Amino acid sequence: MKKVVIMGASSGIGLAVAKAFASRGVKVGLAARRTETLADLRKTYPGFVEFESIDITRPDAPAKLNSLIGRLGGMDIYVHVAGIGYENLTLEPEREVKIIETNAGGFARMTCAAYRYFRAEGRKGSIVAVTSVAGTNGIGRLSAYSSSKKCAQTYLVALEQLARAEKADVSFTDIRPGWIRTPLLLPDTKYPMEMDLDYALPLIIKAIVRRPRVAYIDARWQALAEVWKRLPNPVWTRLRFKISHPDAKLPGRAGIANSLRQENS
Repeated sequence: MKKVVIMGASSGIGLAVAKAFASRGVKVGLAARRTETLADLRKTYPGFVEFESIDITRPDAPAKLNSLIGRLGGMDIYVHVAGIGYENLTLEPEREVKIIETNAGGFARMTCAAYRYFRAEGRKGSIVAVTSVAGTNGIGRLSAYSSSKKCAQTYLVALEQLARAEKADVSFTDIRPGWIRTPLLLPDTKYPMEMDLDYALPLIIKAIVRRPRVAYIDARWQALAEVWKRLPNPVWTRLRFKISHPDAKLPGRAGIANSLRQENS
């Protein structure tokens, strides 16, 4: 039986993926800072769920991951969903740094821990990361967020190169969604090409199971991202991105500064 560890499983995409696997009889190890929802899942699916409180920004996170893996009885697939994001149009330094520390630093801490596990065990494994279409280019309204997701995407490339050099039997999948309606998004804000989680979830599960190197969620976002990547910087930096929000004409107000919120932490 496959054993799947999901980092960032307390809400949104991570929680939906956890429920999908556990309901199908897959053993899942769930991790997040907040564990109330995870405890409820273990009651719902006894024998199939283990969980651990893990803060990916803390040095003890890899050790806690290994503890979770031990209680699960091993790991075949590591799925990283944990991250934070919000607009920061006033460019408050601590907000920018927090996003980078979580989405880049925390990402590196946990994905390399997963890789070290597979390498040490000498077993076949899969590392799957939910990054973002935002990582395909720098977005002014999401400076730290888009940059941190690009870092995560590049980090996967680097780990893949290392795995091939070391002949480690580890595959890597980079899942890049566009806007998905989860608690990450503000309820009174309309986002371009927004998708319902019920629509996106089967596409995400398919990517985890089939392990393509890169999977966009969905085809519309893939087409758009392919255009983004090919635009020269002088053209790209003149583009303006807008999100429909009641405070859209008032940059600097809290509603704008937080039009993205914390996800799966």
